[in-house]
Amino acid sequence: MKIKFLLNSSLLFFFFNGIAFAQDVKQGMNHGDDHGQIFHAFTVEADVGEARDGGSKGFDLSGWVGGDYNRLWINSEKKNYGNYEQKFEAQALYSRNVAQFWDAQIGISHDFSTDFTSNNLNYLTIGLEGLAPQMFETKAQIFLSEKGNYSARLKQEVDIFITQKLITQPYFETELFAQDVKELQVKSGISDLEIGAETRYEITRKFAPYFALRYHTKTFGTADLAKQLGQRVDNFIVVAGVRLRF
Repeated sequence: MKIKFLLNSSLLFFFFNGIAFAQDVKQGMNHGDDHGQIFHAFTVEADVGEARDGGSKGFDLSGWVGGDYNRLWINSEKKNYGNYEQKFEAQALYSRNVAQFWDAQIGISHDFSTDFTSNNLNYLTIGLEGLAPQMFETKAQIFLSEKGNYSARLKQEVDIFITQKLITQPYFETELFAQDVKELQVKSGISDLEIGAETRYEITRKFAPYFALRYHTKTFGTADLAKQLGQRVDNFIVVAGVRLRF
């Protein structure tokens, strides 16, 4: 009951802040952002390839609209690593600049399907996004589901310039749970880990084809559970795709 109250409260918070944000945009004020200007920046990646047990497809949308201090972030990710993993997630987050290169975020997330199941879930989401030392782009998020489950996710990536146009981007992403969640087929602790490298050639800043190698594995108790269920524990993925910025 308390969980549903928190989620409903967060939805109301996000709704009314969204109205206020839209009014600021209309009036050109944006709560003190530079000269009331409204900007936006979105990145879309789409790729296809092969995993160990079938074809791979991926789609990722991430971006924001707003000013220097207040922004609305929209994130959506959909991926299919053969029969091993399928995921479809969407997020809408209010973001506030709290320090140089760092934004605090709060909002809602919805899983149309999780990493290992087809369950639909809503989450209250709190996060921090920015640049860590050595220019590592960092995203850390905490999730509270409508079922009362707590989980967290951490992702870091960095651009390494081979030439001015050829860039490789190694990354890692991990997720952990505060408790066992039978419906999601995960155990408490670190549930999975993905590492990889994406190499792109920027024909322009707005258009870049890329090639990526990814390795995803379930870990610790979640890996043991997968073995008990007769499921694959890890997967290696090779894809080619295109990145668009607008």
